[in-house]
This record gives sequence, C-alpha cells and structure tokens, in this order.
Amino acid sequence: MMLWAALLAWYCGLSLFGAAAELVEAERIQTCGTRCSQGLQCKTKPAHFVPPPCQKAPERLDASSVFRNLSFSSVVRCEGRQRCSLHLRVKTSVRLAESVHGLSVCFETPGMLQRCQVVSLLKASRRKMAGMQVEVENDCVGVHPGQQARVTVTAFPSYCGLTRSSTYVAPDCSWKDLRRLVPECITGRISHDVDLERKEVRVGVSNALQGHDYRVRLCHKDFICTGTGDEALIKKEEPKKSVVLTFSRPLPCLCIEGWSAVIDAPRVQVCPFKDRTEEMWHGIRFDPLGEALSWEPACPISGRATLCQRGEDGDGGGGGCSDLEGAERNITRGKITFAKVDPHPQLCMKFTVGDQSRIRCPFVKRFQAWDVSMTQQEATLTSLVNATFAVSACAPSQGSAACRAAGATHTTVHVGEHSSVGLNLTDVRACVYVRRIDVKYASTVLHCFPHRATQAFPVLPARAALDSTPLSLWLGAGVLVASSALLVTFTVYQRRKHTEI
Repeated sequence: MMLWAALLAWYCGLSLFGAAAELVEAERIQTCGTRCSQGLQCKTKPAHFVPPPCQKAPERLDASSVFRNLSFSSVVRCEGRQRCSLHLRVKTSVRLAESVHGLSVCFETPGMLQRCQVVSLLKASRRKMAGMQVEVENDCVGVHPGQQARVTVTAFPSYCGLTRSSTYVAPDCSWKDLRRLVPECITGRISHDVDLERKEVRVGVSNALQGHDYRVRLCHKDFICTGTGDEALIKKEEPKKSVVLTFSRPLPCLCIEGWSAVIDAPRVQVCPFKDRTEEMWHGIRFDPLGEALSWEPACPISGRATLCQRGEDGDGGGGGCSDLEGAERNITRGKITFAKVDPHPQLCMKFTVGDQSRIRCPFVKRFQAWDVSMTQQEATLTSLVNATFAVSACAPSQGSAACRAAGATHTTVHVGEHSSVGLNLTDVRACVYVRRIDVKYASTVLHCFPHRATQAFPVLPARAALDSTPLSLWLGAGVLVASSALLVTFTVYQRRKHTEI
C-alpha cells in the first residue's frame, strides 16, 4: 500500500494524507465552505446526478498542467459539546484557463451513490488570471470515522482526461480527539476498583454520551469479548455512574466492557487483571478411571505444555523438571490431554510461554496409585490399581544422593488391584529404581533403605542403567496397614471423575 501510494504520488504529483498523518488534535471549523486563494470568488453547487459525457480537451491542456498538489486532510465541525462531525478537506492547485470554468469534486464510497460538488470561478477572474495557479480548498464533504472513499477531481466543464483521483481513508475512532467529540466514537471512560477477597469490581463511568443510558459488563477477551453473564445498565438519570460486578477468577483476559445504549455504539474495554498470568496455570484435571491428565487455557495464549519429572524443590519452585520423552503439546484454544498418565507426586506439567516457564505438580499431597515402603531389611511395593512395574536394584554412591545402577536389564513386577509385593534386597544394593510401564507417561523414582539414604528422591536414569540382578518377591508383613490407607484414598478419589487438581 505504501509503495502504491508513493508511485501514485510520483506519477500524479499529489500528496495523500490518511489517518496516520493526522495530528493528535483535529482542526476545528465553525462552517464548511469553498475557498480560493488570491481573493478569487468561488461558488459551490451540487453537480448533476448523471454527469454529462466528457468533451475533447483543448490543445495544450492535460491533467498534469491543470491540477497539481492534490491533498486530503480531516477537520472537525462542532455545533456544541459532543455534537461534532468529521469532514474531508480537499485541496488542490488549479492553473486557470479561459476554457476551464472550475472543477468538480466527487466522493464515492462502497455501497453508496457518488456525491459530487462543482466549484466554479467567475468569468472575469478566469480572464484576468489566465495561466496562473490558484489554490482551491473545499471541506463540505461529511465522512464517517474509518470510512474509505474514492475522491475524483475533474475539470469543469468535463474534458476527457482532465481528471485526478485517489483513495482517502478517514481516521477511525482510535483517534483520541474523535472519542471526545464525535458521537459515533464516544465510548465513555471507565475506572475500576477491585476487591479480590470479595471477588468484586466497582466500575465507574465518566464522559459518556449525554442523554443515553450506559451498559457495562464483564467479558473474556478473544477475537471478540464474550460475556460472563454479569452485566448492568446505568440509567442516564442516575447522578452516580457506578455499579458493582462480580467475578469468579481474576484472569488476565477478564475485561470490563462499556458502551452507550444505542445501536452500533462503539465499545471501550479495560482489563484490570492483565498482569495476573499466574491464574492461567490452574485448572489441571485428572480422570482416575481413564488415567487422563488434561488442561484447557482459560484465556487465549500461545506456548507449550510438557509433562516432566520434578526435582527435589517441589511444586513450581526453583527445582529442575526434566521433560518426559514425547510429552509436549502446543497450546492452542482447545483442551490439552495426556492419556495413560501415572498419577505420581513427581510427575508435573510445565507451561512455557516465550522464555518463561512455570511448573505445576498436581499430584503432590494428593492421590497416588502406588508407593514403596522401606524398612531396615524389607521393601514393599503396594498398588491400588492393576499395574506393571520395572524394578532395578542399585547401590548409592558414597557421599552422594546419586545411585549407581549395576546392569542393563530390569525385573518386571506385576501388582494386582489393592495388592502388595515384597522386594527382597539382601545384598549391598540398598536402593531400587521403580517405574510403572503399563502407562505412557510415568516418573522413574528411586527408593532407598533408611540406613543407606535419608529419603526417596526422583532420578532420570538412562535407558541402559537398569539393574539385571533378579529380585525375589514376597508378601511383606507390614503390607496390610499401607494397603488399607491407600485403599481409602483411592475409593474417595475414584468417585471424583475428572477432578480438578
């Protein structure tokens, strides 16, 4: 568009001024009219509805010699406060000739009939100033904010080829001056006071369109602002223009929208929670029957969601969280679901937007499908669901929390629903790697005997780091207590399908 305008200006010798070239404050006029330079008297009258056919132009007359420096600008005509209208000002330089009596200006918009005006020069003036350049200016064409039009300037009488045309785009309601003066653009000004504890926002309205009611509502902003259901009408008679609206979550896309209660009124939006991006990472849900972990963005956002295994620092903190293979999803407008997920406290969801990441671990201090209990000489694997595990013994490194695996294979252990299996670890290998292998996404967790290590911690061993030493399996004497506790937890949890965590 810029290149086209530049070429047209070079070819036609015109200057095109659109909305971007406007000043912050529009020029005011009291009355519209036509003005000619050098004291010439100009008369304006409507042109014929159907223009007459053009005539052959006299010799030595062409468009470049008659018209120069065609330019457009916007002015505002006011008849009082909030009673202003937008006008197009057309300005051009015309070389007088006895055969050119004046010019016509035509304004054409899509879907509307062409509007034309004829600016005529007195015969005495044309003879006296023949061959001289005269500035002609007209600002009586009313336009709507944001309107696009084709403007054509033609010699009068109409000579074939003696014409110039270009496109004019009126400034839209984003121009601050229009939002204060032109009724089509007046949106009102919204102020707000938020009470997070009561989940209320008090909305105040000023500078609204006089003589009309005003509507305000809460909405979620996307391509359009979708209402949340909380809406209020402020009557024009009310001296205090304020209402209280309630919300459920202070989301960054939750906005206050206001507009005058008239047809096609422009709207203004204020988003008081736009910086509260932390609210985006809530709403993770888990279906214990389908073992599906899901999350849906409450606001439009572009990023990635990844399952990962957290470090020792816990939920959302500074500890590392290593991504699981094949567990990355692009965040779009729809729901993100990870099927066949092992609900373990070490399994987390990482949200990445730009170069910033946030970690949520939904299973911390909540439902856990299986666990390993360690005493001085016994290790017991208890599960509330039918599950298959890969188990490998290893020896903790001296003076380190790391564990040194002894081989490349592992032992497969199946545990029935609400059952336990004992792991006999009698040699020096005092720790076990445990990972559930009947699901798609699971953490690899290390458990150690109390006298060998102070606590269980997660690790991510290489695929070839699993111990080949076979494990004898036996039913531990302390199984019943652990199994009963997990059973109660699972029974309650399973009833809450698709529970938010």
